[in-house]
Amino acid sequence: MKSLRGERLSAEYQKAVYEVISTKLKDKTGRIRGIVSITKADVSPDLKNAKIWVSVYGRNAEESAATFTAICENAGFIRHELAQMMRMRTVPELHFLRDGTMEYGDKIDRLIRQIHKDEPADGEGKERDEEN
Repeated sequence: MKSLRGERLSAEYQKAVYEVISTKLKDKTGRIRGIVSITKADVSPDLKNAKIWVSVYGRNAEESAATFTAICENAGFIRHELAQMMRMRTVPELHFLRDGTMEYGDKIDRLIRQIHKDEPADGEGKERDEEN
């Protein structure tokens, strides 16, 4: 079970990492495209490591993959910026993991729209039922 302090730190790292990526890293590299979301952060109890789940929603899979790669390549820069922002003794080593929930949600939305598009109009379905 995670301590209250660990939960608070995870939430703060989640906000801070998003802020660094959306402002400083975006300006520094110019390789950040699409919508980037930090969905979860999990800081280890010893504060040495942090897992950061990143969801990238881009125009296509290549753009999303390139953005995620740019974030992973600049983990040291992000950690340095966190050290400036957080004012903590130790800033954990960041490990970025891909979170595909946004893509999955988009896929489900498209499937639902497709189902509704294929459904017969309200009046047509009732007439068929009455004939049987």
